[in-house]
Amino acid sequence: MTSIEEIKLLIYRNKLRLAQELRQSKEAVFLIKKATHTNLSPVEKEKIKIQLLDICKAIPALAVFLLPGGALLLPLLIKLIPDILPSAFKDDLPNDKKQA
Repeated sequence: MTSIEEIKLLIYRNKLRLAQELRQSKEAVFLIKKATHTNLSPVEKEKIKIQLLDICKAIPALAVFLLPGGALLLPLLIKLIPDILPSAFKDDLPNDKKQA
């Protein structure tokens, strides 16, 4: 596989991961709105908790990426602290296995 094909594959995978993260965020916003009117089930509360943790994980990763040289530093940081990535960007997704 050439490096251009690898880059295309990585961009495609990250596009799918970003779309999944946006869907999860949209669902979390819906559940938060719902919580203003009714009580949430334990499953719904857990979904909100997971999504809010993902958002909290994405902010430091974005901040590192925006630093000068952050594009080089972020992959190293991810190797050292693998839990910094939101759940949609972890490698054990079924979508990646289907597309690869």
